[in-house]
Amino acid sequence: MGKEQSQSQGIHTGTSKSIRKAMRRDYLASGDRFMNQMKALAQGRDVVFTIENPNKAETNKRFIKQRISGKNYVNSRKGTFTMKEVQ
Repeated sequence: MGKEQSQSQGIHTGTSKSIRKAMRRDYLASGDRFMNQMKALAQGRDVVFTIENPNKAETNKRFIKQRISGKNYVNSRKGTFTMKEVQ
């Protein structure tokens, strides 16, 4: 009979926090994130874009999130677009 070995429960990561943060920073700054969001929209999924706030008077909100309905996006590409408020 073999010796029993302990198995990791998978609750801890083997990568340091600084490396994970650097990888995330690189991904967010690259064009890959935007391309993935556009691909998701084309598949009909809802996407949330983070954009710079056009209202410069709201200094406590530098960026705002804008939700785009994937269903409306696909319909607008086909030409059967119906404007509906997304909450």
